[in-house]
Order: sequence, then structure tokens, then C-alpha cells
Amino acid sequence: MSLLTKRSTVYFDPDVHKALKFKSLETSRSISDIVNRALLYELSEDAEDLQAFKDRKHQPTTSFESMISHLKSDGKI
Repeated sequence: MSLLTKRSTVYFDPDVHKALKFKSLETSRSISDIVNRALLYELSEDAEDLQAFKDRKHQPTTSFESMISHLKSDGKI
């Protein structure tokens, strides 16, 4: 175990924990590795979302009221 790792207590639903144990056995990976990779995947998706927000920062916005009026005028609602 690397000196750079941190220890934490995580509580899982019993069925989720059972599935993690099975996956760990099937893939010869530790539960920690599986959870770390899953969290890194989630965080990378967040990073992509944040970049998309940043890229669209200067795009024009439309209010909800304006969108509803537009849909009404087009006969869509």
C-alpha cells in the first residue's frame, strides 16, 4: 500500500457490499481499487460538466417564461 493513500470508513448497503466482494473476487482487484476507480470516473464526469459550463458561459440564455411563451406561440403546448 502506498504511503500516499488515505484510509476512510465507508458504509455500504449490504447488497452493494456483497456485489463489491463478488466483483473483487471475479476481477482479482481489491474493493478499494474498484471504489477508487468508480469515484475517479464520477469526478471526471463532473470535470467534463464543469468544462462544458465554462465553454458555454458566454452563450445567450433563455428564461423559462420565455421558453414557455415560445412553445405556446408555436402551438406545441
